[in-house]
Amino acid sequence: MNNTILIIDDEEKLRNLLAKILTMEGFEVFQAGDCKSGLKRLEQNAIDVVICDVKLPDGRGVDLTKTIKDKYPTVEVILLTAYGNIPDGVQAIKNGAFDYITKGDDNNKIIPLLHKAIEKVSLSKRVQQLEKQLGEKHSFDKIIGKSKIMLQTIDLAKKVAETDTTVLLTGETGTGKEVFAQAIHQASRRSNQSFVAINCSAFSKDLLESEMFGHKAGAFTGAVKDQKGLFEEAHNGTIFLDEIGEMALDLQAKLLRIIESGELLKVGESKPIKVNVRIIAATNRDLLKEIEAGHFREDLYYRISVFQIKLPALRERIVDIELLTNHFVTVFSHKMNKKVRKIEESFIETLKLHNWNGNIRELKNVIERSIILMNDDELKTENLPLEIQHASQSASATSGKILTNFELANAEKSHIQKVLNYTNGNKTKTAELLNIALTTLYRKIEEYKL
Repeated sequence: MNNTILIIDDEEKLRNLLAKILTMEGFEVFQAGDCKSGLKRLEQNAIDVVICDVKLPDGRGVDLTKTIKDKYPTVEVILLTAYGNIPDGVQAIKNGAFDYITKGDDNNKIIPLLHKAIEKVSLSKRVQQLEKQLGEKHSFDKIIGKSKIMLQTIDLAKKVAETDTTVLLTGETGTGKEVFAQAIHQASRRSNQSFVAINCSAFSKDLLESEMFGHKAGAFTGAVKDQKGLFEEAHNGTIFLDEIGEMALDLQAKLLRIIESGELLKVGESKPIKVNVRIIAATNRDLLKEIEAGHFREDLYYRISVFQIKLPALRERIVDIELLTNHFVTVFSHKMNKKVRKIEESFIETLKLHNWNGNIRELKNVIERSIILMNDDELKTENLPLEIQHASQSASATSGKILTNFELANAEKSHIQKVLNYTNGNKTKTAELLNIALTTLYRKIEEYKL
């Protein structure tokens, strides 16, 4: 498909000549003689670049540029003028024009300029497409679950997403709090602005303060230049404060100030700056108990929990286990280039009997490990981690299927060896996939002489 150009100029001869030249260069060209007909062309056709005269019968090209850029942000505008002047040129660029050139200055200049404008249009369209895909990825439609409790939770989140209300997401580790935070942001009026996430438990107090609020050069050793904090980065957007219960009390006071006044103070700075940020917080702690213990500010709790949503544990939504399993099987079979033709029925039933203290995150790990251990193209119960198989055997009380200690040791040895092979001997990744401590893995390696 050819790139499309719209020429807006009341001089018909000049317009036709330019159209002929651009058509010979391979562009698809449309024409208009004034602002009104130019805007109508833009409505009717997908235009990439507008070449517009500064003086038109019903308006000025400089003003028309702003109208075009407001309505069609990816369209680039090149302004032509018979008599160039600096104020017009400055205003044209302020209004979003790609360039401002004098007619007849150099007719050869227009072609390379057009190609540069087309490159920018292509990049803008690509960014738009990626943003759309990202939006779809983080939408509520991508949250997996059909259980009654999950549908009710999604419905609550959808309702609060339309507002600017501060939200507190609670629930066990691994229930998908960040997934919900992103979906709330994506469904809000702030969706075109930044979504910034920070785990409050991942930093020391001083580092967390600098990360959140930014710092002034010289504020502390190593602060060689001014640095924006994440609240500044999230201006007009959303900030997600994960594990907010881990935040130190003096930082809680600073966060309260932002919520109440919309002002933050950088580390080492004396003058506050204004920020407009929606806050979504999350915790797996009981904050009311933390308040009683003196670890969390009561006034902050009531400001962040204006709208509280408790995410259900996986054991409360057993009907969703099969859906989630199918999703993770698709993800990991593609990632590992393994074909999964069938999932054994007992594989799903065994998963449903497990307690899932690690929730969705644990299930995701289990499916990845199971696909690693799969010998053919069928996922079987024997591919599941031993602790899940044993729990299932105990729950079903099928004594004939219970393994002897010797058989258990051999199965565990084989299991660990397969995961080690998959990770190319990476013991940290192996321990993570096996859901055991690194020290436990080293002990097992020594015990089984692996």
